[in-house]
Amino acid sequence: MLFKRLSIIAVITALCLVSLGAYVRLSDAGLGCPDWPGCYGTLTVPQSVDAIVHAQTVYPDSPVETGKAWKEMIHRYVAGVLGLMVLALFILGWKKSTSIKTSPWLTTGLAGLIVFQAMLGMWTVTMLLKPAVVSAHLLGGMSTLAILVWIAHRHWGAQMSRRALPNVYYWAIRLAVLVLFAQIFLGGWTSTNYAALACTDFPTCHGQMIPPMDFKDAFHLYRELGQSADGGNLTLASLTAIQWTHRVGAVITLIYLGFIAVNGLKYAQLKILSIALLVVLFAQISLGVANLVLHLPLVLAVAHNFGAALLVVIVMVFNSKITARA
Repeated sequence: MLFKRLSIIAVITALCLVSLGAYVRLSDAGLGCPDWPGCYGTLTVPQSVDAIVHAQTVYPDSPVETGKAWKEMIHRYVAGVLGLMVLALFILGWKKSTSIKTSPWLTTGLAGLIVFQAMLGMWTVTMLLKPAVVSAHLLGGMSTLAILVWIAHRHWGAQMSRRALPNVYYWAIRLAVLVLFAQIFLGGWTSTNYAALACTDFPTCHGQMIPPMDFKDAFHLYRELGQSADGGNLTLASLTAIQWTHRVGAVITLIYLGFIAVNGLKYAQLKILSIALLVVLFAQISLGVANLVLHLPLVLAVAHNFGAALLVVIVMVFNSKITARA
């Protein structure tokens, strides 16, 4: 069945796209192309001398950096491929609505989310990496991945009866999605505000467990990159507040998802998934600490984003497994 095969290919593509987006952002290539959806007015990157001269004439404030431009365009090409896959799932979802194992309205919502994601991608460029837009783009990418995982697992995976689980554990698994996405937002907010190295000691921050912090400007959503609410420069206290909050969120997420994993070991149908959750969870925490003490090497920073995406995959599979088929 084409819908079934396409769903798993789309999951793999979305997982790659989330990681590629992180690589583009962390390698400072998010503005490698000053326009959207093309690059300096074309659908590729200016290569020849004449093309580069023309690009510099049209965009005099954006020097052509071919390496960064190619990173950004490859990200856009992969996003375009994923968009076409989602379009196909949307069409097939309605054509085969009686034979697929999810509602066609889910693929309709996914198609709408992809359109909104494309708009966020455009605004990321036109609004010059405004933190609220970039963070929303990250959450949109993770949400796309989550929905695709759900669709794929409904067609490829097995479910278990809710009656096999205590109510507290059942609802804890449901709530895990919100806990994880809240932490992903905090991670994205930390990255998009360049606050990942606001303090580099661990477990303390500037030698204190609770350092001086400014939360007012730290989490003011409608401000420009690097600026406070009143237009001044964002202070170290604000950046510290962002990173410190992300650290606290990491501890909460570790405890919460750890609870899900440890309790899942009791059930044969959840055991392998629970082991995977424990492994990825502790790898993710280790990567977070390593990024701090090693001053954010690119490979570890991208791996940390990939780890977050893997947690989304695992948590969504947990939720699909405990949801009996209609």
